[in-house]
Amino acid sequence: MKMRTLGRTGIRVSPYCLGTMMLGPAGNPDPDDCRRIVDRALESGINFIDTSDVYGGGETETIVGTAIRGRRDEVVLATKFTGPMGEDPNRRGASRRWIVTAVEESLRRLDVDHIDLYQIHHFDPETDLDETLSALTDLVTSGKVRAIGSSNFPASTIVESQWISERRGFARLRTEQPTYSILARGIEREVLPVCGEYGMGVLTWSPLSWGLLTGRYRRDQQTPVTAGRMAWGPRHMTDPHKFDAIEELVPLADSAGLPMTHLAMAFVVAHPQVTSAIIGPRTLDQLEDLLDAAETRLDDDVLDCIDRIAPPGTDIGVMDVGHRPPAIENAALRRRPAADRSAA
Repeated sequence: MKMRTLGRTGIRVSPYCLGTMMLGPAGNPDPDDCRRIVDRALESGINFIDTSDVYGGGETETIVGTAIRGRRDEVVLATKFTGPMGEDPNRRGASRRWIVTAVEESLRRLDVDHIDLYQIHHFDPETDLDETLSALTDLVTSGKVRAIGSSNFPASTIVESQWISERRGFARLRTEQPTYSILARGIEREVLPVCGEYGMGVLTWSPLSWGLLTGRYRRDQQTPVTAGRMAWGPRHMTDPHKFDAIEELVPLADSAGLPMTHLAMAFVVAHPQVTSAIIGPRTLDQLEDLLDAAETRLDDDVLDCIDRIAPPGTDIGVMDVGHRPPAIENAALRRRPAADRSAA
């Protein structure tokens, strides 16, 4: 695979990144089979692996660490924090207290002495960004982490983090990990341009939109609402607007002589701001299909057709995942108290 530079870090990574959420309890519970998937990915030329402490309650990091033992230097290793790691309310989030503990636990599970890219998995509205960036800067200075990044951040928070780092002399967020697919193009409006402005690498997740872009699920068929053992995104997986688009994308892929998965993957990596697309195979067969897509290039006519079906900068239908501002979730944050609503 032709390597790409991860933003302005100077780190060279493959255009596909092996995502590992499906390796372990949430997908493939066989550790030996999971290691074979990692082996095949590295053999194919993928040098970038992304995981998270929360995947499998830490078990996935252990699987990854075992799989890369003896070839650590060949791998650009990324992991994430902020998700809950137990019932204790302080074993989650983006506080300094948790970060310094979380990184040590990830290093132990991965059986490595450093992490190449340590990412804030989700924005933590209860913690000052100054607090988080200060702690992450100390990890970079100590050598435990080589670079830091964010995931699922809105453009405004990415900008704020860059300003804080400039004012305080903190390490900068070097990457962003958003969701991006033919059905989820909202990041084209602000997130991708902002990442370009600040020289951030972009590694995108769910290029197949939780399996909807495999072409296996159609309007007249029963659509599963689980991925492995993890119930996730029932509205996303049954949204009629998404199936309207899929019914147009399937014949487009057929006319281009491509499987749907190859059309979907080639679309994501064609964007000049996308460094690497995260693939999340559960089986070796799924990995082989995705690897076959690596050589696919879409011509302008096909990309123009995709733009007509799924307009640039738009998310089709509902999105059950990704960043949702607090005011979207909490009605009290978007309504004045009843006593103050009357006109003066």
